[in-house]
Amino acid sequence: MVSPSRRSGRWRLQAVRDAAGLAAEGYKPFAAIYSTFLQRAYDQIVHDVAVQQLPVRFAIDRAGLVGADGATHAGAFDIAFLANLPGMVVMAAADEAELRHMVATAAAHDAGPIAFRFPRGEGTGVTMPERGEVLPIGKGRMIAEGRGVAILSFGTRLAEVQMAAEALAPQGITPTIADARFAKPLDRDLILRLARDHDALITIEEGAIGGFGSHVAQLLAEEGMFDTG
Repeated sequence: MVSPSRRSGRWRLQAVRDAAGLAAEGYKPFAAIYSTFLQRAYDQIVHDVAVQQLPVRFAIDRAGLVGADGATHAGAFDIAFLANLPGMVVMAAADEAELRHMVATAAAHDAGPIAFRFPRGEGTGVTMPERGEVLPIGKGRMIAEGRGVAILSFGTRLAEVQMAAEALAPQGITPTIADARFAKPLDRDLILRLARDHDALITIEEGAIGGFGSHVAQLLAEEGMFDTG
């Protein structure tokens, strides 16, 4: 975590404490921990990082379903347990190019804690940028403009969303596709526009109830979108 002589090893609680201490001293620590193992350090994330508003960067591996690693390594809960914390920024990369941008974004973010999640395994094979760009916090991106149905993807299922759109094309269905990038803060303008301009808004994520889709639903409820149909 710090140096060969000061490694936290697999003690995730101490790794988060170490990262908090480094951040308090002006360093830019990255705490790289599996999603499921990060659960064990939740008290430290809340008390030592989030409440203190320390700029610790959480690189969350094995985020989402992991196949051969089994259910104990399936990172289904990190969106829900991180996005509720004060000042926490939560990102998820759609592909390896987006991940490079999110690493750069995390490195540049000094206003508080920030997390980016990525899956087990290889990338999708997209062209990689030479350098990561710092993304505007809380802003998603449009992938394809359509009509009738909008699909808002958070994380690595974007490729499957695009495949689904291709399969729907022969039926005359051309969905709008957007990549949320952020579960917190949400891109309110993007989400509300998608909801207003389409008959249906579908959210896609690899996470449990209480995660990205739940936060989108809460935003829509607060804005009275369900009242208008």
